[in-house]
Amino acid sequence: MIFGSSMKVDTDLLKYEKDLYLKGYNLIAGTDEAGRGPLVGPVVASAVILPKNYHLEGLNDSKQLSEKKREKFYDILMKESIAVGVGIVDAKKIDEINILEASRLAMNIALDNLGVKPDYILTDAMKLNRDVPVMPIIHGDALSLSIAAASVIAKVTRDRIMVDLAKKYPQYEFEKHKGYPTKRHLELISKYGIINEYRKTYKPVIKVVEELENGKYKTK
Repeated sequence: MIFGSSMKVDTDLLKYEKDLYLKGYNLIAGTDEAGRGPLVGPVVASAVILPKNYHLEGLNDSKQLSEKKREKFYDILMKESIAVGVGIVDAKKIDEINILEASRLAMNIALDNLGVKPDYILTDAMKLNRDVPVMPIIHGDALSLSIAAASVIAKVTRDRIMVDLAKKYPQYEFEKHKGYPTKRHLELISKYGIINEYRKTYKPVIKVVEELENGKYKTK
C-alpha cells in the first residue's frame, strides 16, 4: 500500500478524486451496490471514504477480481479506509419498491452508516438526493478507485450473507451461485420450490410461485 501524493498512483482510477481534491473536497465517498441480478437474498451497498491519494495495487471493479482477491482487499480496505458504511435491503423490500429503488435505498443507508460525513459523493451511475454534491459516473466501479473500493466491500458482504444462507438451506447451493439465475440454480428451485428470502417479483421466481399455487411444490 502506498499513500501520499508523492507516490505513483493509478491516475485513471484517481482521476475523479484528484479533480475534486483540487477543488477543495477532501472526504470523497464512493458508493456502489452488489446483488441486483440474484433471485434471492438482499441487495447490499457500501460507501467508502479512502485516504487522500490512496493506492492499493490491483484494486478494481469487484467483478474483475477473483473471490480470493476480493477477500484480501476487503480486509485491507476495512482497516485502511477513513470510513466504511454498509446498507442492506432485503428481498421483501425489493419486491415492494423494485430493485432500482432498493439499490438507491441501500446506498443511502450505507452513506448514513459511514460515521463520517463526506463532502462529495461518487456513485456508479446512481442519482441520489443528498445534502452534499453527488456525481453519478457510468461504469464508475471501473473508473473511480473510491467506487471500486465500495464495490468490493458490497460484493464480499453480500457473498458472505449468501454463504450463511447456504448453511441454513444447503439444498440450494447458495455458496456456489450466490443466488444468481444460473442453470443449476433454476434446476434447484424447480426441485425444491422457494424460501422466504426469494424475490417474488423476479420472473424465474414468479414461474415457480405459479407452479406452487398449482400444487406442484410445497413451500419451505
